[in-house]
Amino acid sequence: MYTIDDEVFNITKACIRILKPVKAVVPFEDSTMGPFQSYGIAMLSIEDDNGFTGEAPVFHSYNNIFETCLLPILFHTHNASYQTLYHRMYWAIRNEGFRGPAAALLGQVDIALHDLAARRKGIPLHQYLNARRNQVKMYGSGGGTNYSLKELEAEVGFFLNAGVDCYKMKVGKDFGTKIKEDADRVKFVRNLLGRNIRLAVDANQIWNGEQALRFIEMAGSEDIAWLEEPIHSASLDQIAQLCKSTTLEIAYGESERSALVFPALVNAGVRHLQPAPTQISGVKEWMRVRDLAAKERIEFSSGAYSWFTASFIASASEACRVEYLHSLLSGLEKYFSVYPKLKNGMFELPDTAGLPVRIDWDYCREKDLLAGSRSWQNNQVAQYHPVVTM
Repeated sequence: MYTIDDEVFNITKACIRILKPVKAVVPFEDSTMGPFQSYGIAMLSIEDDNGFTGEAPVFHSYNNIFETCLLPILFHTHNASYQTLYHRMYWAIRNEGFRGPAAALLGQVDIALHDLAARRKGIPLHQYLNARRNQVKMYGSGGGTNYSLKELEAEVGFFLNAGVDCYKMKVGKDFGTKIKEDADRVKFVRNLLGRNIRLAVDANQIWNGEQALRFIEMAGSEDIAWLEEPIHSASLDQIAQLCKSTTLEIAYGESERSALVFPALVNAGVRHLQPAPTQISGVKEWMRVRDLAAKERIEFSSGAYSWFTASFIASASEACRVEYLHSLLSGLEKYFSVYPKLKNGMFELPDTAGLPVRIDWDYCREKDLLAGSRSWQNNQVAQYHPVVTM
C-alpha cells in the first residue's frame, strides 16, 4: 500500500504554461453557456530540490490566488511531511473560500504533488493510488443543445463505434425554455442508441423543481439512466423535493469543491455523485466522495480532463466511469506524447510514472503552440503572511 502522508516535498520551482486552444469537432453549447468554438488547457509544473517534477491541469486565470496563498507555502515549507504541507495550504485559502476557485487551485496543486510523488517512486499514479486495474470505463458525453439532429446522429455513431455502453447529452436549451424540444431530442437519441445503451441527460442546473418534473414526464424517466444537475446546486431544499418526487436517479457533484458537501447531497436523495478531481480541493477530498458513494451503494463517476481523471477512476470500483466530452477534448490529444487510449469503450492507462499524460513540450514549442507562460522560483517569492479578517 502506498501513501503520500509521510512524503517530504521541498519545492524550488513552479511554472504555468498555457497551450493554444484547439478547434471543437462541433461548436458546443449547453443550457447556459457556449457555443464553445474551441477548448484549451494550461499545465502547472512543480520541481523539487532533487529535480523531480510533477504536473497537473490548472486554472491559469487565478494567478493572484496561486501567488499569494499557495506558492509561498510550497516554497517555504521545508522538510515537512505532505500532511503538514497540505494542511498549511488548505487553511491558507480560508479567506478566499472553500467552495470557489482557490479550493480548485489547491486541488490542482495537490494533484501535481501526487504526480511528483508517483514519479519519484517510478510508478503510474493509479498504482500509487493503490488501483489494481489499468482500464476504466468511459461514457460518451456531448449532445450540445445547439446540435442539429444530424450532428447528434454523427456523435452517437462515433461513440457507438468506440464501444461505449452509456452516452450523455445536454438538455435545457435556451436557458431551459424549450422543454418540449429537449424531450423530443432525448427520444430521438434514445432511438439511435437502442435499448442496450444507457442514456443520461445533463441540464447544468437551469431548471426549478417544477420544470425538472415536467421534463421527466415528457421525456419518460424509464428511458433515462440519470438526470444530472437539473436544479441549482446550492438549492438543497429543491433538490431534496425533486428526489422525493421521482424514481429517476439524480446526479450532482461536479460543481462542488469540498467533500464536506456530499453527505448533504446524499441525505437530499442524490443517488449519483460526480466530483471532478481537477476541480475539488484535493485528492483525498475526491477519495472521500468515492468512498461515500461506495458506502451508500450509489453510482459514482467523474469528468473534467478525461485522460487525467482516468487515473483516479481506476481506484474506484469497475462499474465507475470517466466522462469523455469528445467534441471539445479530442483536439488536445495532438499535444500529448503519452495519454490513455480509447479501446472498446475503455480508457487503457499507459505504464508511465505519475499521471498518464505527458505534454510534448518540444513539439509545442516547435509548432508555436504555447500561448503564454509564467515561472517562479523559491528565492523570488515572499513567505506567506495571512491577512486577519474580522
